Amino acid sequence: MAKAEEPGLNLQLRTVRRVLAAIAILFGILTIVAGTRVLTGSDPGYVVFFPLLVYNTVMGFAYIGAGAVAWRSLPRGRNTAAAIFVLNLLVLAAIWILYSSGAAVAVDSLRAMTLRTGVWFVLFAGLAWLSRR
Repeated sequence: MAKAEEPGLNLQLRTVRRVLAAIAILFGILTIVAGTRVLTGSDPGYVVFFPLLVYNTVMGFAYIGAGAVAWRSLPRGRNTAAAIFVLNLLVLAAIWILYSSGAAVAVDSLRAMTLRTGVWFVLFAGLAWLSRR
């Protein structure tokens, strides 16, 4: 089935796709572990914006799902990575606005959300590049 969806994708490019998928899955696992630790009482050392914590923890599961999708299907994986990137970008914009207006959003939260958004941009860009091959 994978060959029917990606007739021009040679073994090397399929390997790149699987590496990108594995990164997404690992990133999801790390996100869930970090979020769960804070949700269960671990102190991250800064003020936690609870809605962002919940969003990121839930998105960890979406990251794993997106990685599994990308492992099996390049077009679907690319689209899923694009959706996650856009969602993360919207959340980043929202917390930036909250932070700028003096809400209880730590600069560490902005940095972490910037990292998440950047990782998903790179994953989307990599999968989009593979799609054009």
